[in-house]
Amino acid sequence: MKQRPRQAFPKRGLRRIAIAVFTGFVAACAHSAPLRAQTIRIEATTTAMDWNAVAFAGGHVFVSGPRWTGFSGPAVGLLTKSRAIKAFPDADWNGWQPGRDATHQFVSVNALHVAPDGALWVVDTGTPSFGGPPVPGGAKLVRVDPATGHVLRIYPLGPENAQIGSYIDDIRFNGMHAYLTDAGKAALIVLDVETGLARRVLDNDVSTRARTDRPIIMDGHVVENGPHQPLLVNADPLEVSPDGKWLYFGPLEGAWSQVPTALLDDPNVSSTDLSAAVKLWADLPPIGGSAMDAAGNLYFTNLKDNGVYRRDVSGKITKLISDSRLHWADAPCLAPNGRLWLPVAQLDRLPMFHHGKSRSHQPFLLVSIDLR
Repeated sequence: MKQRPRQAFPKRGLRRIAIAVFTGFVAACAHSAPLRAQTIRIEATTTAMDWNAVAFAGGHVFVSGPRWTGFSGPAVGLLTKSRAIKAFPDADWNGWQPGRDATHQFVSVNALHVAPDGALWVVDTGTPSFGGPPVPGGAKLVRVDPATGHVLRIYPLGPENAQIGSYIDDIRFNGMHAYLTDAGKAALIVLDVETGLARRVLDNDVSTRARTDRPIIMDGHVVENGPHQPLLVNADPLEVSPDGKWLYFGPLEGAWSQVPTALLDDPNVSSTDLSAAVKLWADLPPIGGSAMDAAGNLYFTNLKDNGVYRRDVSGKITKLISDSRLHWADAPCLAPNGRLWLPVAQLDRLPMFHHGKSRSHQPFLLVSIDLR
């Protein structure tokens, strides 16, 4: 299916902290899909990486996983026909080590997304340890040709945007602007794709901050970042409406807000006026990730019941499937053939949340469900 014309690029340009990583979220694709879900199909498995994103571009399937999970796989990988994971775009980009220059290597990837022009964008948080600060030059966006692996452009996110305590989370596009969430320091970032200039907006706004009265509950227990410390994840999921007029966003725990993109795009709009324009959009539960189709239907993973849900444009929410294998299913992606792909990250089962002992079930699954 063709990408929406409103987003086309011209050819010339084209927690707090230790939290946001949970989202890895969403490598969503702009393909329409009907409602009915069927059974789960396992697309790939791995013990080498805890994948938190999947994306389709140039006829290939790409996956990613954050460094702080401690696995041996690459930060970004291409799935071969045999479903092996090949470092992408090459081994050097995936070979960063502490002390090395981070400007041209992936430090810790949290999201993948395909832009309207077909390029693959990689969101590098630049934070190699859970809750740690970004390393110099580490926080960045990398735009890659998915067919050749050629790096088309690097967009550095300097300390004015990726601050101490930041966790740059995910990205969506609208015309010549891209929007990102900061799940660590609670803000949105607006990027001019052509000039590379970025601005923090809604910084520590009520709409971007996690609420303590909306805990993340999994396996019947509140997910904690420490003894009696519920995990709080600030601005995390986001989507752009099909007509490009609205950005929908919120903390992982919900609720979601909406704001006019015209105000986000205007650097002359004051922080007060922008905050006043933010309205409640949808009171969604804590989610692992989201994807929106070209008709405006939102697909999201409900962490509490290992479920996948659909919110249609009227606001009606329907459960598509619930399965214990979908434990912290992260970053769903709508594939061109009408299937919804889900990398199952099991992030709450990692050792850092259980006194150094992993509770994850191996191998990690990459699955899909049929929405046709």
